[in-house]
Amino acid sequence: MPHRYPVREIARQAGVSEATVDRVLHQRPGVREGTVLQVEQAIADLDRQRTQLRLSGRRFLIDVVMETPRQFSGLVRYALEQELPGLRPAVMRARFHLRETWRTAELIAQLDTIARQGSHAVVLKAPDTPEIAAAIGRLTAARIPVITLVTDVPMSTRIAYVGMDNRAAGATAAYLMCQWLRRVDVDVLVLTSSSMSRGEEEREMGFRSVMRSHDPNRRIVEVTDSDGLDETCAALTARVLDANADVGAVYSIGGGNRGIVSAFRTANRTCEVFIGHDLGDANRTLLLSGHLTAVLHHDLRADMRQVAQLVMRYHGALPGDQRPVASGIHVITPYNLPDA
Repeated sequence: MPHRYPVREIARQAGVSEATVDRVLHQRPGVREGTVLQVEQAIADLDRQRTQLRLSGRRFLIDVVMETPRQFSGLVRYALEQELPGLRPAVMRARFHLRETWRTAELIAQLDTIARQGSHAVVLKAPDTPEIAAAIGRLTAARIPVITLVTDVPMSTRIAYVGMDNRAAGATAAYLMCQWLRRVDVDVLVLTSSSMSRGEEEREMGFRSVMRSHDPNRRIVEVTDSDGLDETCAALTARVLDANADVGAVYSIGGGNRGIVSAFRTANRTCEVFIGHDLGDANRTLLLSGHLTAVLHHDLRADMRQVAQLVMRYHGALPGDQRPVASGIHVITPYNLPDA
């Protein structure tokens, strides 16, 4: 049995004699099965406590850099701050660099500033562009790991992506849309906030793929680069409704849902099915009022937990090289709405 502890330490932890531990370690006969399990458990306990000792006093400073609507960045900030106390005895502190829209040059300048000043990690939600990938490369060269969140920059040196499987999320939205519109003849409006967002692109691809296979005659009207803000989405949706008399359902990939609802109300049009993403305050209100049919949600606190573990593993404070797992996709309606 592999171990790294003196026999005396294992015996003390297990509450058995050193001779018993020696027999178990060398797989000699004459030891009850329960005692063998007791010794194995003692070694496992010592392993966990060794990890805690390794974490004791460790301090980590991470930078969260996001281009996203304020509603979503607020959810991320809250989720991370809720998780930080649970990381003790390690201490992790976060600096937030959040904007609803970044000029590419300013975003890159922010990443380069972090590379010069130093950080234990960067958590990044940004467009998938060659310039962003190059900036990630400079952070990597400065030994600052980058973890992409919600949307990926796959052709970069980032160490991991944390978030849901976006293609599966889009496919889930299409499946629900097909079921709910089975006997309703309307076109579907699909809105994305940025054509450079890999995550949104994957959601749209998943949505279109399932719509083609389940409901091939259903027309999809696409609006891109809405920026995910209510005012912009209201104006763009109003333009679509004015030009398309048959639009009567929405899959909102990038946000701005209050603006979309406002445009339907102003045009005196009915939205038969409205599917959105993420449980911010606005979407909660729209669910309860009946304007949103369902929200596809994932556990941001679990995402933040994975981010923290990746940072600590990179810096040798946690053992192993466990890769993050995709966040579960939860279909939220007014009747299974979790606590705020």
